[in-house]
Amino acid sequence: MNAPPTTSMPRALSAEHRQRLMQAAREVSYAQGTRLFEEGARADRFWIIRTGTIALDMHIPGRRAVVIESLGHNELLGWSWLFTPHTWHLGAEAVTPLRAYEFDATAVRAMCQEDPSFGQAVTQWVGEVVAHRLRTARTRLLDLYGPYGSGGQR
Repeated sequence: MNAPPTTSMPRALSAEHRQRLMQAAREVSYAQGTRLFEEGARADRFWIIRTGTIALDMHIPGRRAVVIESLGHNELLGWSWLFTPHTWHLGAEAVTPLRAYEFDATAVRAMCQEDPSFGQAVTQWVGEVVAHRLRTARTRLLDLYGPYGSGGQR
């Protein structure tokens, strides 16, 4: 296995915690067009993208799924595995061939329970990812629907 990714696990995970998490990783590859998960299905794993691009999409009744975000190199794919009820909030499809580290959610949650320090660090890391994505979504919504866009100033 290659060295653990760093930019996807920023300051929230120490080198020791990154190394521990990577012990639970397995390398996987997916062809372009592969659906990794569907909105509403059981969230039983997550990935750190090594190469390629993933489109996160949302089902809209009567229409095709709408892509709401793209993820790439060293980004976390999937956070629903950490939070009850452990179901995907979005769908995900490989836009390009994809290589990633895949993690079994049950195993990682067990590691978090066994080591509270590790669990807190993982929860902080995933929470930071979720918070960043919410801020990004908010900015996109302002750009789409706000009278002056996101403005760039506060």
